[in-house]
Amino acid sequence: MKTTSPLLYFLSLIIFVFSTFTTNPTKFLVAADSAPNPVLDVEGNELRKGIDYYVLPVIRGNSGGLTLSSTSNATTACPLDVVQEQHEVDNGLPLTFSPVNPKKGLIRVSTDTNIKFAIAIVCVRSTVWRLDGYDESVGKSFVTAGGIEGDPGRETVSSWFRIDEYEGDYKLVFCPMVCNVCKVRCGDIGVYIDVHGTRRLALSDVPLKIMFKKA
Repeated sequence: MKTTSPLLYFLSLIIFVFSTFTTNPTKFLVAADSAPNPVLDVEGNELRKGIDYYVLPVIRGNSGGLTLSSTSNATTACPLDVVQEQHEVDNGLPLTFSPVNPKKGLIRVSTDTNIKFAIAIVCVRSTVWRLDGYDESVGKSFVTAGGIEGDPGRETVSSWFRIDEYEGDYKLVFCPMVCNVCKVRCGDIGVYIDVHGTRRLALSDVPLKIMFKKA
């Protein structure tokens, strides 16, 4: 039986690859293009893990950046709820982002990400964001602090958010993919104004259009 020499086989393979690339080069670009786009700040720079940023509304109006505040009536309650500042000149508190793959330094759109206020607070709980349980009294699920950073899976599913492209800017989304067997209620993150006028972040039909500014 006649066999093909290794050299002839190698040359044939090179010719085949070159011919395929010249006729349909997009086949070889799929892997490079498959990664989601990086999230960009207001200066056009890529968001990176561990860097402090302000999350600001694109339309400032009567509101500013994001911060922590207590929405409880108790005077000693810890500031565990994520809210929007009342004044547009206030950038709020800086935040850091950490993607589900800790080895990846870039923050990319539509990728599970932890969001964390880059400050220390008196409360013993963490400043990592999480989606709280459904509040039947107002029909909302609110964004609070006290989440778990890293360790993707069933126990941390409420602590993962996404940044999605939205009308030329960005929005925050809760729809984690870190647990295949978990049932979660997906939705955009918007603003709910309570009876005290506090602008609380919650699942909403109207997303908050945001941008990122390096702190």
